Amino acid sequence: MQFIYKATTTEGRTISGTAEAASKQALLALLRKQGVTPVLVELDKSKHKSGSLFGPKKKVKLNDLVIFTRQLSTMISAGVPLTRSMAALQANADNPYMREVLAGITKDIESGLPLGDAFAKYPNAFSEVYVNMVRAGEEGGILDEILKRLALQVEQDASIRKKIKSAMMYPIVILTITIIAFFGIMLLIVPKIGKILLDLGGPNAKLPVYTVAMLDVSNFCVSNSFIKHIPILGSLPLISKLPNLLFIMALVAVGTVYLLRYIRTDAGKYKFHGLLLRLPIVKVIILKIAIARFSRTFASLMGAGVSVLDALEVTGAALGNKVIEGELKAAAIEVRNGKPLSEPISRSKHFPAIVAQMLIVGEETGQIDTVLTKIADFYEEEVSVLIDGLAAIIEPIMIVGLGAAVGLIAASVMGPIANLSKNIS
Repeated sequence: MQFIYKATTTEGRTISGTAEAASKQALLALLRKQGVTPVLVELDKSKHKSGSLFGPKKKVKLNDLVIFTRQLSTMISAGVPLTRSMAALQANADNPYMREVLAGITKDIESGLPLGDAFAKYPNAFSEVYVNMVRAGEEGGILDEILKRLALQVEQDASIRKKIKSAMMYPIVILTITIIAFFGIMLLIVPKIGKILLDLGGPNAKLPVYTVAMLDVSNFCVSNSFIKHIPILGSLPLISKLPNLLFIMALVAVGTVYLLRYIRTDAGKYKFHGLLLRLPIVKVIILKIAIARFSRTFASLMGAGVSVLDALEVTGAALGNKVIEGELKAAAIEVRNGKPLSEPISRSKHFPAIVAQMLIVGEETGQIDTVLTKIADFYEEEVSVLIDGLAAIIEPIMIVGLGAAVGLIAASVMGPIANLSKNIS
């Protein structure tokens, strides 16, 4: 993200400019590290692209990030200089945007910028968690070990995302085909069938309730009665002739665009994430993923020597849910006041009791990272089993629903035709 900043030097001189950083907090930390005092830091709206409807166009794939991380870790462990390692990885990168990113990082490193700060300039490629863990590895002198942890963490995230996409692909395809087929039948086939039924039975023909309902839905989709009742739009020549279905689809599209824009705001995102945590099946999946991500990320940061407060701040931003992130921020305040982390976690509405109990064990033994890694493994396995189970259940449900819809349409059409044919004979 691009930011505009103003700062004062130790001599009292005011400087200003623009800089890229993963977040406002990351830029503030970078400016303080450079020996200046930040006065103003705000988002550069003219350059900011992540708030657009479809997000940033350029992004590094998780598989590319895993390969890069593992290769960089191996080269650093072998004693290859950092600039030479980055140049070699840049030459071998398949993704054009990845090559562009690595070229910029190589130049930054050659100019003396730390690796973590160079990564922070490319938030589309490296998350805030990734950047902070690299910084911790640099400060602790264990960068190769940290990169191995990061590669494992990115692999786990990629595996979970792949399973979710795979489980959702079949239902989405079936649902899309069903909706297209339904409206195609309502617009093209049912009006002709209605004409046939009226020709056979006359205007006073007695039809089943479900057939009448189907004909009414078809007539509503084809006609423009809905638009004519709207004062301003009904008087416009072009719009007033549109079928109701097209007009409603346009309204839904516009409403969806504005809804997505609202969800991208802080207030909208918080409400949307709160809604997701109230949906029966979705709530279970989101909580398990969030707990697994919290455990693995927090364990990696603690293992890298990051303080508990800094680890909580970074981990909260990596969970992907503002409501749970808010709980972690509240927990950080209590930790700052001297309480152990297990205490506020035990009162959480979303973290299960086992997480607090395991944290107590980790705090007593001084092995929080080891304990949380085991929790992460457990919940990642739970997510995998849950998603596989849902995929196995959704498929037959979708087939039964599609078959029922086809059967209802067939009964609505063939039943009245058969009855009217008998009456005519």
